[in-house]
Amino acid sequence: MKLLSLILTGFVAVEHVFILVLEMFLWKTEFGMKVFQLTPETAEITAKLAKNQGLYNGFLAAGLFWALFFIKEQNQKFQTILFFLVCVVIAGIYGSATAKFSILFSQGLPAFLALVVHWYANHKK
Repeated sequence: MKLLSLILTGFVAVEHVFILVLEMFLWKTEFGMKVFQLTPETAEITAKLAKNQGLYNGFLAAGLFWALFFIKEQNQKFQTILFFLVCVVIAGIYGSATAKFSILFSQGLPAFLALVVHWYANHKK
């Protein structure tokens, strides 16, 4: 179960690196505009905001990778992963309410599943 927790957490981290790339580097490309359903005009106007948003997604990924690969003490690793997964879940809920409902499933749900498995794997007797 702990291995599954680490795999799911790694998936969430990789997903947020992908989001960083989309928002910071591909926002105004044909692919980015298709993913985010943008017109070229809207993409141009919102590009700076998207880069900022992408950076925050990168920080979420960095925190998860840091916990996965650099924190050795198990309680600290558990708490750090827990913190960043909760942040992603909250961001997914907020994003679904304010930007696009599908964010709840594309970002919130994977993080929530990782969170539940992570909690269970570290608290089962």
